[in-house]
Amino acid sequence: MKPLAGMRVLTFEQFGAAPYGTMFLADLGAEVIKVENAAAGGDAARHVGPHSLGPGQSHYFQCWNMNKRSVTLDIKSADGRAAFERLVADADAVVNNLRGDQPGKLGIDYAGLKPVNPRIVCLHISAYGRDNERRAWPGYDFLMQAEAGIMGLTGEPDGPPTRVGCSMIDYMSGLTGVVGLLSCVMRARQTGTGCDVDTCLFDVALHQLGYSAVWYLNEHDSAGRQPRSAHQSVAPVQTYPTADGWIYVMCMTDKFWENLADAIGRPELKADPRFCSRALRRHNRDALTGVLDAELRQRTTRQWLDRFAGLLPAAPVLEPGEALDADFVRATGMVRGVPHPLRDGFRVLASPLKIDGARPPQAAAPALGADNAQLLGNAAQSPLSQSGKHS
Repeated sequence: MKPLAGMRVLTFEQFGAAPYGTMFLADLGAEVIKVENAAAGGDAARHVGPHSLGPGQSHYFQCWNMNKRSVTLDIKSADGRAAFERLVADADAVVNNLRGDQPGKLGIDYAGLKPVNPRIVCLHISAYGRDNERRAWPGYDFLMQAEAGIMGLTGEPDGPPTRVGCSMIDYMSGLTGVVGLLSCVMRARQTGTGCDVDTCLFDVALHQLGYSAVWYLNEHDSAGRQPRSAHQSVAPVQTYPTADGWIYVMCMTDKFWENLADAIGRPELKADPRFCSRALRRHNRDALTGVLDAELRQRTTRQWLDRFAGLLPAAPVLEPGEALDADFVRATGMVRGVPHPLRDGFRVLASPLKIDGARPPQAAAPALGADNAQLLGNAAQSPLSQSGKHS
């Protein structure tokens, strides 16, 4: 039995934030039902190129919607609303990532659904929240990275502000929301009373500043971009060139630093007055970088990894294709084939979770309205108007 077997979640979701979070629920056994707008072609992610398995089945869409179901409903119509409420009556949660002013207008918040199911939990993942002057604003991951200061921490000091290469704020917002949802579903099952749960992309993005935020708020220490993707306060923790590429070394403790000095054949560095303490290594980071550059350029990345194995944390710096083709990824089972009617052996990333030592099984993302007949019967299946989506 999967951990969330028997849980039903209805979603009004687009692109990445909510779909990423609810995919974990689906992987763990919840019945996740996407309520989609047929007139608009469903979740906009279905049509994001450049690669597609067929109409409405983009590779992009597959990334966040495996193991889910799909129905099309117009909840603004009497019949569509009635069909939706029949689903809500047996559901544990309703999730959306619309603009903050939309859930109330559509009646998919707790106030709107409590009369149908008093234990329903309504998760809202908006751009800026539902209780402030920006509630009607659309917004996306990269905008949050810009305004929350993340781009100010990313990239080289003499380069332009740079976003993180992946949509990490979408992913973190989805998972943050799902933590809140599961917690409140547990409470609702005990008390019989549901609630609204809110998170937003901006709050999550700001929260990712972590210790950089605490340093600024208390000491007015404004951290900026560091050379070579270095740690803000610990050295040596950064990229270094090797004979054939780059390696990332992380000496977060004195012991790892001492092991590094021994491994590169420079044990005298441990007693060097420039480097013999954490504070000194940080203060003299440029000089330390010059010393380590000269040593690490003498061998290939693979040779250094073999030498460092078990002694200190280090990793090769790979391009995405190199990472996906790596032997370790193959050995861990993080890439697997998922049957799809339009592509035999369609390959995807496996779940990063394991339950009792096994990764959850995956099924391809559903076609638009694939579950109308089973879940709705003869109920109206006209398109749902979902104006105001943010993400």
